[in-house]
Parts: sequence; structure tokens; C-alpha cells
Amino acid sequence: MNRQSIFFTIVVSFIISILLVVISFIVLLTNNYQEHEKQIFDKYFSVSRMINRAEFNFNDKFVKNLEEMNYKVYTKRDDIKIFENNIKAIVFYERIHPKHGDIFRILKEDETFYIYSKVKDSEVLIKDENSPNNNAQIYIILVFSILLITIVLLYLMTLKKLIPLKILQDKVKNLGDENFDFEFNQTSSKDEVSQLSMEFKKSALKLKNLKEARNVFIRNIMHELKTPITKGKFLTQLEQNEQNNEKLKSVFDRLESLINEFATIEELISSTNNIEKKNYFLDDIIDNAKDILMLEDDSVVCEYDNRKLNVNFKLFSIALKNLIDNGIKYSNDRKVIVKNEDENIIVENYGEELKEPFSQYLEPFYANQGRKDSFGLGLYIVNNILKANGYILKYEYKNGLNKFICAKG
Repeated sequence: MNRQSIFFTIVVSFIISILLVVISFIVLLTNNYQEHEKQIFDKYFSVSRMINRAEFNFNDKFVKNLEEMNYKVYTKRDDIKIFENNIKAIVFYERIHPKHGDIFRILKEDETFYIYSKVKDSEVLIKDENSPNNNAQIYIILVFSILLITIVLLYLMTLKKLIPLKILQDKVKNLGDENFDFEFNQTSSKDEVSQLSMEFKKSALKLKNLKEARNVFIRNIMHELKTPITKGKFLTQLEQNEQNNEKLKSVFDRLESLINEFATIEELISSTNNIEKKNYFLDDIIDNAKDILMLEDDSVVCEYDNRKLNVNFKLFSIALKNLIDNGIKYSNDRKVIVKNEDENIIVENYGEELKEPFSQYLEPFYANQGRKDSFGLGLYIVNNILKANGYILKYEYKNGLNKFICAKG
């Protein structure tokens, strides 16, 4: 693992934190055990001194005093022997006089403590009915467990939060290869890493749109410039007179208009800014679309009510221009019909039905089978322009009639 990595730093920090917690736990537990042991010694040594002062003369008064202190006295050998044979009893502390052989023991059975004392031939076993419990040890273990679980959970949560950062790192490496298709799970998280990932995804999408806009611009300009260039070539071969010069001038005006149109299309596809919309008469928009195409009036049959539409005049004209151009190109009679139903605009032509699902024709550069210069770019541009103007492009086919509907969204 890279030592400069954030993940490496987090892992090292986690390990250090666990070690510190474990060391603290051991120190606290050791100190608690020693303190508990000291309390037991102090308590039972005082009882031992009482026994020694009484010189093992356990009269009723002495026994009663011990019972009041919650001690039970065993002086009979049989009772003491039964306890000595108890395998559960462990020696908590033991002291044997090196010369006289006197014995003092603190014994423990489960959670109960006993005092065994033997001096010469006298012996006694005292049971503590109120044996001290080490509750502090339980609390220390409980706190340690909670702290350890909390650290582990925080570690896992931190790693989970940083996973998008690792994915982002891998995706950035592919950015130079123009691979803009990034998949990030949509999240409502507001942390900086998740927000950075989502912003990067948006930036990648913008770059993808810019790339598509560039490709659309190049391919579309090659296609659209053919008509005025062909007409211009034809006019240069004719006799130079005022009428032909005017026609040649109109060709150059058309070329200039096309260049401006392509720049507008590229800006539309590559930008997320809202376009400016105003109210325009449908008749003016259709006339502008026909002027761009340099069409004769009889190519477009107008059956619409001249009502106002709230749209961007230049862009909406380009959209209808593309629909009219495609309609004429693929119609049986080289004509299109333009209608309207309220704010919905319909461009119709008599011709063959589209062979593929309509959604495929809305993809950039989709080529209609068996046809050159198909709907691919045209409908892709139309669809984007209509979306920006609050419209939806739909398609219907009935009784030999293709209907391209610009439906108000």
C-alpha cells in the first residue's frame, strides 16, 4: 500500500488507536485488580488479627461478634475437611510461618471468600457472607468493549465514505482517453467525498456533451454545406449577369447562415444554460425555416393556425427546418404538410414507415438502413432543441402518413 495514501494513513491511525485502547485497558484492569486485592488483604488481615488476639478461644460472644460482621465460623475438623476437599476452592493468598509452620490462607470459591488460619494444633475456617465483588472490573470491560466497537464502526464508516474517492481515482485515469461514461451510484449523502464524486460525474457528462457537440458540428456542417456549394458551383458556370450574381450572393448568405446555425447548435448541445424565449408567430418561424432551406413555397403545405409560440426563434426555426428537410427528402411526393393542434406542431409526409424504434433515431449519428444522409443527426438535433424549448418529439404512422409531432411538454 502506498504510504502517501489516505487509506494507508487511516489504517495506521486505526491500528494505533486499537493498540492505545488495549494498552489502556490492560493498565486499568491491572490497577483495578491490585486495588481490589489490597482491599481484600486489609479486610481479612484485620479478621486474622482478631483471631490471633482471641488465641482461638471462640466463645459465644466472639462468634456472635463475627456473625454480626457477616462472618460464619467453622471450628470442627469435619466441616473444615469438607471444604479442603472442595476442588472449586482456590488459594487467593497464602502465608506460612517458616519456623512455627503457622498457616494463614485466603480462599475463594466462586465469588465467596474464606479465611483459613492454623496455629499449632488449633485451626478455624471463617466464611465471609458479604464477600467483596469487583464490579469496577465489569464496568472497565464494558466501557472497553463499547469503545472498541465504536472505533471499529468509525473505521468502517470512514472507509465506506472514501470508497467513491477510490473509484474517482480510477475514473480520472481514463479521462485522458476521452472515456466519459462514469457510473456513480446516486446518493443523498452530503459529505465532501460523495459531493466531489457527483460533481465529477457532472463534469464528465459536460465533457461528453462537448465531444458530441463537436462531432455533430463537424458531420452536420459537411452534410448541410453540400447544397449551397453545389448551387454555387452551378452558378459560376452560368453567364455573369445581375440575376445570377444575386443568386450567387444568396448562396454565400446561405453559407454564412449555416455557419451561424452550427455555432448555435453546438452551444445548445454543450451548454446547460437556459435559452432565451419570447412569443413569435408560427408563420414567421416556418418562413424562416423555409428561407434557411432555400425552398419553394409549394414544397411546404401550410395547414396551421398562425398562433404565437413561446420559443427561441432561431433554435425553433432550425428544429422545424430539419423536420421539413427530412420530410421532403423521404416523402413520396417531395412535399410536407405542417399542421398544429393548439401549441403542438405537426410535420407530416407520405412515405415509408420508420423501420426501427423511434428512440434509436434520436441517437447521434444513427444511420437509417439502406439510406444515406438519414435522420440520425437531424432528429438528434431536433430532439435537443425541442427539449430546450419545453417540447417533446413524438412519432406516429397511420395510413401511409408519417407524423412528427412537436408536443408541448
